[in-house]
Amino acid sequence: MKHDEMEMRILEVASYMLRTEGTIRQTANYFKMSKSTVHKDLHRLRNVNYTKYNEIKKILDTNWEEKYIRGGLATKRKYAIIQ
Repeated sequence: MKHDEMEMRILEVASYMLRTEGTIRQTANYFKMSKSTVHKDLHRLRNVNYTKYNEIKKILDTNWEEKYIRGGLATKRKYAIIQ
């Protein structure tokens, strides 16, 4: 893959995350790629567009803080359906 193509993919992934404020998993599903690739691309963004990287970092930090809450709610829904 050419360097320019990779930069375009990185910027496309970053733009999607900024637009949707989604998680890495949601972004990976949308682009049909692995979570690892999305994660690497978002960290490579630092060298491509530092301003966007800082905005993405805020979203990732928020998602990190909320993941336990989301997991608890998912478990609650799961057991509410079973009963």
